[in-house]
Amino acid sequence: MNRMKGPIFSWKAAALIAGLLVIAYLMMNFNSRIAEMRRLTVQRESVAARLEGLEETRTALTTQIAEATAEGAVIEWAYQEGSMVRPGDNPVVPLAPQGSTPVPTPAPVVQRPLVKSWQMWLWLFTDSSTP
Repeated sequence: MNRMKGPIFSWKAAALIAGLLVIAYLMMNFNSRIAEMRRLTVQRESVAARLEGLEETRTALTTQIAEATAEGAVIEWAYQEGSMVRPGDNPVVPLAPQGSTPVPTPAPVVQRPLVKSWQMWLWLFTDSSTP
């Protein structure tokens, strides 16, 4: 009984291998697309959070500008900090009485702690926080 065997390489096996290779390629491509989607989702959330913070900052700055340019705020600043007067106001400038001399306020003297030279050298070599 001498049976003739078929060829070792068959078209069915070749089609099966080609199909498996195509499926493996598609799976790897799908996996890389899923990873890219996750990365972009994280990036989108980060940008959205930053945008929200910038919107809050813009709203706060717009409110500050509106408050600062209001007529009442400008008049209040002019009187209190700007040293300005309206027409018809009589500004009062305090003057020192005649013949008086101002007494200078002495500046406090800061006394440095006395450090011996060997302590200074030790401090330089050991790099401790206090001499």
